[in-house]
Amino acid sequence: MSEKTLYDEARPGAAEAAPASPKRWWILAVVALAQLMVVLDATIVNIALPSAQADLGFSDGNRQWVVTAYALAFASLLLLGGRIADLFGRKTAFLTGVVGFAAVSALGGAANGFTMLVTARALQGVFGALLAPAALSLLNTTFTDARERARAFSVYGAIAGAGGAVGLLLGGVLTDALDWRWTLYVNVAIAVFAFAGGQVLLANHRDAANSKLDVPGTILVAVGLFSLVYGFSNAETHDWGSPLTWGFLIAGGLLLAAFAWWQTRAAHPLLPLRILTDRNRAASFVAVLISGAGMFGVFLFLTYYLQLNLGFSPTKTGVAFLPMVGALMVAAQIGTTVLVPRIGPKTVVPLGFAIAAAGMAWLTGIGTGSHYLSAVLPQLIVTGIGLGLVMPPAMQLATGGVAAGDAGVASATVNAMQQVGGSIGTALLNTLAASAATDYLTGRDATSKLVQAQATIESYTTAFWWSAGFFVAGALIGVLVFRRGVPQQDTDAAPVVHM
Repeated sequence: MSEKTLYDEARPGAAEAAPASPKRWWILAVVALAQLMVVLDATIVNIALPSAQADLGFSDGNRQWVVTAYALAFASLLLLGGRIADLFGRKTAFLTGVVGFAAVSALGGAANGFTMLVTARALQGVFGALLAPAALSLLNTTFTDARERARAFSVYGAIAGAGGAVGLLLGGVLTDALDWRWTLYVNVAIAVFAFAGGQVLLANHRDAANSKLDVPGTILVAVGLFSLVYGFSNAETHDWGSPLTWGFLIAGGLLLAAFAWWQTRAAHPLLPLRILTDRNRAASFVAVLISGAGMFGVFLFLTYYLQLNLGFSPTKTGVAFLPMVGALMVAAQIGTTVLVPRIGPKTVVPLGFAIAAAGMAWLTGIGTGSHYLSAVLPQLIVTGIGLGLVMPPAMQLATGGVAAGDAGVASATVNAMQQVGGSIGTALLNTLAASAATDYLTGRDATSKLVQAQATIESYTTAFWWSAGFFVAGALIGVLVFRRGVPQQDTDAAPVVHM
């Protein structure tokens, strides 16, 4: 059966314009809620870690695994999760992901020791890898009108970009007001609404039902992504010269190269290479990867600075990020609904990267005696505006125009790019920041509290400069790779979901 025939069967009356679902905006609300749950869990536990560590009594060396276990499972299984959504139905994948995520979140909240907590976090990553691509592909198939799709993706992209900051806020509030366990229990409450909405509103489409699962490709990409993320995670705790770092990075690179080779020969490829051959889509994947890497420079090191240097509480730290969230959401709406449809991504996405780079460069002016209102707030707003012009348009372009049977795996690739970018950014920036602090202390009185404080400032500003560098690279790649002009609506794109 040809692809064109498959699309036509998936779309009744393909020759005619498919009527828009009257429930589409409610579907957006449900999808956004579920996506918020997944994105929150990348950061919400971070602020609660000191409390969890004191309660459960695990070591500093084990602490990172509470965060890394989630990232490893999530990143390595995303493409499989996306393909499952295409093969067995997006509603089935979405609801299974929501229920599973809630159940293992409750398990983590009830953890009586380190092993139980880390196991629950890894299982969160497994169900998140099923839920996230299903959620994004549901948007892609629900909204086919160009203007409405832009509006929907501005909301989704804003959540994907700002969810980390919201996680910091919510994690701080729950830890301060209740207990660290509520940073996990809160997912159960969110999941109840997401499941109820999904059950009522969604229809189960199996646009790739005639395909089969690419088992060799699944194994290659899962182990390859695991090795890559694990290698970068080890760079934080060991060093770049450790076999646990470079060994896994090389193995990950070789396995992903083997995966790319296999996709050209597989009868039912896990990631059809036609998804990557469109210039706008390829550039968008790279933009999501780079924005994920650079964004961690904002969240991670600014969190340290606000709490350790300015003395902010966890809750106040979360509130301090809200202006950036607001700026990102406003820019997301303008970028996807006004700018990209008029002047195209070749101008908008590089402009966003340039603005974000300027914000990060401006943020390097912080010092031991700086104030939030003058040295942090304006810079956060500028960075938020920049990221708002990058992430939502890139996510929309990365998934728009794909065949219905590829919607899940295209969505999974976007999520994988963001997750791998975040892992790379965290490892690189942590290593560079630590080296900068060590270099600053060389030849100075390391026992002096003033010198120590300045060394930490040096580490933060180094991370901010590198984040700015990532964004500059993103701007250059965007200018070179994105096609000129306004993206055209593809008549063979994924069809609207009929209710």
